[in-house]
Amino acid sequence: MTQNGNREITYLEAVREGLILEMRQDPEVFLLGEDIGIYGGAFGVTRGMLEEFGPERIRDTPISEAAIAGAATGAALMGMRPIMEIMFMDFLTISMNQLVNQAAKIRFMFGGKASIPMVVRAPAGSGTGAAAQHSQSLEAWFIHTPGIKVVAPATAADAKGLLISAIRDNNPVIFMEHKLLYRTKGDVAEELYAIPLGKADVKREGSDLTIVAYSIMVPRALEAAEQLAEEGINIEVVDLRTLKPLDEKTIIRSVSKTGRVLIAHEAPRTGGFGGELAAVIAGSEAFDYLDAPIRRLAGRDIPIPYNRTLERSTVPQVEDIVAAARTLAQEGR
Repeated sequence: MTQNGNREITYLEAVREGLILEMRQDPEVFLLGEDIGIYGGAFGVTRGMLEEFGPERIRDTPISEAAIAGAATGAALMGMRPIMEIMFMDFLTISMNQLVNQAAKIRFMFGGKASIPMVVRAPAGSGTGAAAQHSQSLEAWFIHTPGIKVVAPATAADAKGLLISAIRDNNPVIFMEHKLLYRTKGDVAEELYAIPLGKADVKREGSDLTIVAYSIMVPRALEAAEQLAEEGINIEVVDLRTLKPLDEKTIIRSVSKTGRVLIAHEAPRTGGFGGELAAVIAGSEAFDYLDAPIRRLAGRDIPIPYNRTLERSTVPQVEDIVAAARTLAQEGR
């Protein structure tokens, strides 16, 4: 136990705990996906849940992401609260029609008389040597689709609280779980709690430069900030947590304070969410406080290589954030 009464558990355990607690209190919540029952999921998140909840609520499915998304959409339409697990975020490509043409649009097209309260758990990101078809960050596709919410927690505590809010939401939610974060640890309260969607968190206060990040880039930005602090550069780190809806106020407030902003994400730069974030900042009152241009640090516009050295060079690492932030901190001085 930690001093504040929370336990230190892994991100993976926090996700599992959020699922279990919400399933215990709401019988309409159930899970479906490939190998989530006896096997316990591709990354072990649902291990042990079959024994408690049984095969009706922990439903192994055929190997068809289109069928999983269609079944989840239909169940949500009938009043259930399905949570579908996709082994890798990349495989959402197979379920795109059900997600973006059906689930995302039904509430609007029925004038609010129907809703789709479903969560899509999607292990995302590179760093595991899984190569080009199992390592992508596809959040921009879904942010672009009206009717879908997108969540990308960076810490264990946020993962649990945001997942509970996602389950309770009456809209389809893409819940991104970066694979490298599963084994990271953090202080997490044992009780059931919810963190509201659409509220960013300032993970580190600073005065010289703002780094706006989410998912795996948050711990990397925090590590970079510690290194730069030794050089006298004081970094503020804003963790978006929810990408859609977006907490613009927290971003604008931070950038207005520091006068400089670096946007960091793992997905490729072209068409990436960083471009939208830059536009939000440029079109706000924060623009008048900028002492240097808005900078983006993103993944390269190439498929993720299998080779581990090449894979690492494809997406921003701590040293890349340090170098980019150091240069930006000196611009305009």
